[in-house]
Amino acid sequence: MDLHRETVAIGSDHAGFRMKEFLKGKLEEWGFEVRDYGTFSEASVDYPDFIHPLAFSIDRKKIRAGIVICGSGNGAAMVANKYSNVRAALCWDLEIARLARLHNNANIIALPARFISSETAADCVHIFMNTSFEGGRHEVRVSKIPGILK
Repeated sequence: MDLHRETVAIGSDHAGFRMKEFLKGKLEEWGFEVRDYGTFSEASVDYPDFIHPLAFSIDRKKIRAGIVICGSGNGAAMVANKYSNVRAALCWDLEIARLARLHNNANIIALPARFISSETAADCVHIFMNTSFEGGRHEVRVSKIPGILK
């Protein structure tokens, strides 16, 4: 095992299982180590059970980037965004994936398995993983995302 390879977290519910498995192969092909948080079949499950542990690992900076997948991508993104150091972006095309990193410094890409192909998802992930945060004027905006806890 190459200890210098970057680890990417990935997790899904049953609707995203096939896409998750496809993306795992692509990520490994691209040289990433993959940490699979589940689910591990197409049996019906509750997405928070898999997304919470993944988002926790990103929040604690144990892993830099993650991929979450559910039917619409929305539920998985909502769960992930409960963590103050997580910026999960729902992406369905290349430009949105690029801007999520470039302008928003997103560290999780959320994918809608029922609305895009696995190939489109792979293209979005490839762009997401290979785009750096632009910083500059976006730095102040991103710093305001966690909000104020009361």
